[in-house]
Amino acid sequence: MRAPMIDVAIVGAGPYGLSVAAHATAAGLDARVYGRPMEAWERHMPRGMLLKSEPFASNLADPGGSYGLEAYCRPRGLPCAYGEPIPVETFVDYGRWFRSQAVGDALDSSPVTKIRADGELFTVELETGETVPARAVVLALGFLPFAHRPAALAGLPPEVATHSSEHHDLSRFAGLDVTVVGAGQSALETAALLLEEGARPRVVARGDALRWNSVPGGRRSALDRALAPVSGLGTGWRSWVWSELPGTVRHLPAGTRRHIVRTTLGPAGSWWLRRRFDGHVPVVLGRTLEAAAHRDGVSLTLRDGAGMRGTLRTDHVIAATGYVVDVGRIGILDGRLTRAIRRSGTSPRLSKNFETSVSGLYAVGLAAADTFGPVMRFVHGAGFAARRVTRGLVSSLGGRPSPAAAPARSMEHAAP
Repeated sequence: MRAPMIDVAIVGAGPYGLSVAAHATAAGLDARVYGRPMEAWERHMPRGMLLKSEPFASNLADPGGSYGLEAYCRPRGLPCAYGEPIPVETFVDYGRWFRSQAVGDALDSSPVTKIRADGELFTVELETGETVPARAVVLALGFLPFAHRPAALAGLPPEVATHSSEHHDLSRFAGLDVTVVGAGQSALETAALLLEEGARPRVVARGDALRWNSVPGGRRSALDRALAPVSGLGTGWRSWVWSELPGTVRHLPAGTRRHIVRTTLGPAGSWWLRRRFDGHVPVVLGRTLEAAAHRDGVSLTLRDGAGMRGTLRTDHVIAATGYVVDVGRIGILDGRLTRAIRRSGTSPRLSKNFETSVSGLYAVGLAAADTFGPVMRFVHGAGFAARRVTRGLVSSLGGRPSPAAAPARSMEHAAP
């Protein structure tokens, strides 16, 4: 069944999708956001996880700023102060409350199965079989399509090798020996939660030492705040620029932007996690995962800095190895759309309003990090993205001729 045409289809109902929907509907656009609200956070984050971002940096964005995290937490007596980590379950509930307050009926929980270019429109196919014609599409896909797994694990079956994003209930590993590969928050917190669920975890990391974030300071003098301002990405002027001025980051050379994204807030554990981890979870440092085999369990071949190899036996291996944006892995786009998107490396090249090289097709969140910097990896970037995308949508859709009179959609325009 073909539904009536809408202005914009927003694919993904996480923090970025909901924030764009709140801004787009407030601007008078006929917008729909597709997907189950906060599903990735509910089903693909481990139960018991705490957000690494500070509460003030974990707000979804509405135009009036009325529905931030504090507006949800305070009336319910939930912690929301600086230095008080937020449970993922609270954040999921907050996101759904935000949807009810700021997005309302502009939500369709049906998953999107395919997006095609159809003349001057896009055709959005839903899991229900319905097709929706839309004048524009915003991809707010989050992190799930881009989960990175080391090549050494490629030959292992999924029952013994997984990515950290595949787990919510870690109790299934009770009594098992589990090796977690990685040194970031995801790896360290997954290992701590595995231990608390009765598993026997260890962490394997390439570096010679684990890094831990410092405990947030108390009251700071005006001079301290001026010399090292606090931002959504941490303390210091460099972090403040990446956090608060992502539009400026876009004007830097591509190689510089990639370096900033790769090195800002590198692998490290939160200060509050350390007491649950240190002395409790074994760590194998200075080792690179070189190969893996499945024979009555998993055999991992590890290589140290001197080139010496050793073998580690385990029941299961979890790759907490992050995410790598790749346009080719956005499976809901048909082949023609995928090929038409110009890229910087494997990431989409975006305009100042987050538009790809396909007219009317936008990408926000992690997929935009290569253009706008590391803040797009975090919830804190949702407000900037929502404002910029909505500005682009209003400008474009307000001046675009009606579909009946318009030529075929441009699949190759330069991103200004």
